[in-house]
Amino acid sequence: MKATHHSINYIEFPVLNMEKTKAFYSQAFSWEFNDYAPGYAGIRKPGEEGEAGGFCLVDEVKSGGPLIVLYSENLEDSLDRVKKAEGIITKDIFSFPGGRRFEFKDPNGIDLAVWSE
Repeated sequence: MKATHHSINYIEFPVLNMEKTKAFYSQAFSWEFNDYAPGYAGIRKPGEEGEAGGFCLVDEVKSGGPLIVLYSENLEDSLDRVKKAEGIITKDIFSFPGGRRFEFKDPNGIDLAVWSE
């Protein structure tokens, strides 16, 4: 699976109860999951390789909704472009398993992230 520059790549939903959440989405939409730990499950893409998103177990779900994660071929350039467009950087570039990313709020206060290998 090849990620596309600046496209929506992964949506991460904060959830209070992993099993209840998976049961709901499985029943409502026939979603299937990859369980990584009690606190995380990936949402499989239907009919193809990879995942479209995931569920992350949290103690409280706050307003703001899911974290939309975009892919970038050049993370530093993307960070610069977000700053120039007056996005508010909430987490500067940091490493995580599988790559690096930064997080920001758009002008509406919506939380998003951008990642790269």
